[in-house]
Amino acid sequence: MINDIVSKVNLHKSRLQLALKEIGEWDSIDSDIFEDFEKIKVIDTFIYRFIKLQDIIGEKLFKVFLNDIGEYRDNMSLLDVLDKLEKFEIVDSANRWIEYRKLRNQLTHEYPNNEDEIIDGIKIAIDVYYEIETVLNNIDNYIDSRKKN
Repeated sequence: MINDIVSKVNLHKSRLQLALKEIGEWDSIDSDIFEDFEKIKVIDTFIYRFIKLQDIIGEKLFKVFLNDIGEYRDNMSLLDVLDKLEKFEIVDSANRWIEYRKLRNQLTHEYPNNEDEIIDGIKIAIDVYYEIETVLNNIDNYIDSRKKN
């Protein structure tokens, strides 16, 4: 089961990385991006994949990971799961992951009425993506260290 989830995580991650690479080639991220349809497509891809990646990690991977190491219980809330992950040094802060969820909600708003908010959210999401990569690496490292013991 964890392999199926990791496969989906890697799919969203690789497509998000392609969008990030293209965004990195732009001069800037500002309201002009909403005038260029090709850039809109890249932003839409980035936002969609960022949301999907965060959803699958938060809703599935974390639970399956904790279950595999014998630490998950069916009655655990998201905050319980995050606190447990913080204890195992998978996430730096449970509260930080909750902030990622708020960012996700910010990014789902439509552009025309709040371009500045979306631009700010995209810039933050780019930084958050690298933090999410660290979380994924922490899971991999934890699993690898348990295999060695």
